[in-house]
Amino acid sequence: MAHPIGHGPGAQFMTEEEKAAQPKITLPLIKRVFSYLTPYWKQLVLVLICIAVSSVFTLLPSILTGKIIDDGLIGRNLRLLIFYIVASLAVTFAANLIGVAESYINTWIAQHITFDMRNKMFKHLQNMSQRFFTSNNQGDIITRMTSDIDGVESVITSTFKSILSNSITLIVALIAMFRKNWILALIGIAVIPLFVLPTRRAGKTRWTLTREAQDCNDEVNGILNETLSVSGQLLVKLFCREKQEYERYEKVNDRMIRLNIKERMAGRWFFVVLHTVTSIGPMLLYLVGGILMMKHDSSLTVGDITVLVALLGKTYMPVNSLLNIQVDWMRSMALFNRIFEYFDMPVEINNPRFGLHPDTCTGAVEFSRVNFSYDPERQILKNVNFKLEGGHSMAIVGPSGSGKSTIINLIPRLYDVDSGSVRFDGTDVRKLDLEYLRSKVGVVSQETYLFNGTIRENLLYAKPDATEEELIEACKKANIYDFIENQETGLDTMVGNRGLKLSGGEKQRISIARVLLKDPALLIFDEATSALDSISESKIQDAIDPIIKERTSILIAHRLSTILAADEIYVLKDGEIVEHGQHKDLVAAGGVYTELYETQFKRAEAFEKEQDAEETPEGSAEAEESAETENKGEE
Repeated sequence: MAHPIGHGPGAQFMTEEEKAAQPKITLPLIKRVFSYLTPYWKQLVLVLICIAVSSVFTLLPSILTGKIIDDGLIGRNLRLLIFYIVASLAVTFAANLIGVAESYINTWIAQHITFDMRNKMFKHLQNMSQRFFTSNNQGDIITRMTSDIDGVESVITSTFKSILSNSITLIVALIAMFRKNWILALIGIAVIPLFVLPTRRAGKTRWTLTREAQDCNDEVNGILNETLSVSGQLLVKLFCREKQEYERYEKVNDRMIRLNIKERMAGRWFFVVLHTVTSIGPMLLYLVGGILMMKHDSSLTVGDITVLVALLGKTYMPVNSLLNIQVDWMRSMALFNRIFEYFDMPVEINNPRFGLHPDTCTGAVEFSRVNFSYDPERQILKNVNFKLEGGHSMAIVGPSGSGKSTIINLIPRLYDVDSGSVRFDGTDVRKLDLEYLRSKVGVVSQETYLFNGTIRENLLYAKPDATEEELIEACKKANIYDFIENQETGLDTMVGNRGLKLSGGEKQRISIARVLLKDPALLIFDEATSALDSISESKIQDAIDPIIKERTSILIAHRLSTILAADEIYVLKDGEIVEHGQHKDLVAAGGVYTELYETQFKRAEAFEKEQDAEETPEGSAEAEESAETENKGEE
């Protein structure tokens, strides 16, 4: 997560988590960081010039103040008084103009660097395998893409700029002070620790209180998220916990208020101390300067003392910032380290340099001695062998967790096998161009994902140049066109976030239409009806049945009618294919398939028949078809 980089009480302290995660600052790391600045070296030179000139110009009004006092006021010279006042205003205006230019160039560089890093990160993440997204926290991935890279802008516009501008300002101020009077300059330097030490002590106290208040605020937000969400409120009401939840919230809220008051008051006391301490330096300069003028007949003038006091004030902030810059620098390096950590993650699924693009494709699939595991401690697939000819269909059945979906994931190379090979149309998938391979494989999964847009936009995701006729034809094949036609805006109906405005069956049928628009050679249905009611399931089944007769298909299903539609059935248990063949032969064999049929398929089919009997008039065509399916199942 990106950390704010700023100045003021508390900004100079790191959390325990930050201290534990401090990156090792090495020359290669620094070189890598600055490699992102290299393409913009011309703009960086301009920034350096602007910072240097602006720092000098910012100090000039303080120096000119001495001239205004000595030559203008004490010297009673109106012409010089006006000249120095106008010069001081002009220099101030010029410094501000240069500051605007420097800020614009600096921001331009920072934005372009973050632009480059975002593009590089997004492209890199797009090339990562499915394993990366299933094993890493999604929130962490988004944070690297957003907050961490956004923090780079703060590093460039704040940290790097702070180091340069504060260093230049401090050097110029000290040179000017020593040129005026070395004795007073030394006294001024000796006073600076009196300003810095209280700042650090007060800042540490305030930082501790701020962290405690933030932790308490997180606890408050946690309670609000739990109890004011739709599901949380329902639970609170059903268990009559309103009073207890209020008391819990009131207790934490009270603690947060007390911590906030302490933190605010710690800041007030800090500023009282700070303003008192910062007055000591000027008073000492006035005292010693006055003694030198009065007792030692020094050439020191009132204007000189005034200039020295003004320049001393200009050194306070740079000194404090530079003393604390180590923390900002460590946070900046930690930020880059987190980003580089993702950049350095190897791409597991590499697109072959000379990937093959066969001219013809039937969608035939062959698994030969395939072994696979998501992690070394648990083997998922063990010596899996099967062959699906082009134009045919196969069903894969088995208990939950047996590896059915894993087989599906290996075909389009979402993962690579540990050993053995997966062949697509006779060619090892690792030799095929990834885009070609995945364009020839269409998957309808159990968890349908729709983008927050219209039905048309979601369909066009598969084929951006699809015509209206193609969209309608795909929707008809997916048995969803009647629904779309009844909507006021038709294909331009909004589906909502993740398709929440549609039912599960409607989303699934749109998903089927989207895959059909892709026109894949191999069509895979991964338990596409498992989470639906019987009516939605029936409509989807009506869409699936004719589709699997037209092209090479793999079906993972729990519905008997779907399984029976396949040319061959493969039974998977504990990652191994233990049986394969036709339905009636597998039932008669008395093995794993028989058990699945008795405990799962037959029961589901019986329930569906009951539902159909309630909804379908006796003697209708649908009833006859249902009876025919029943007889086939009993065989």
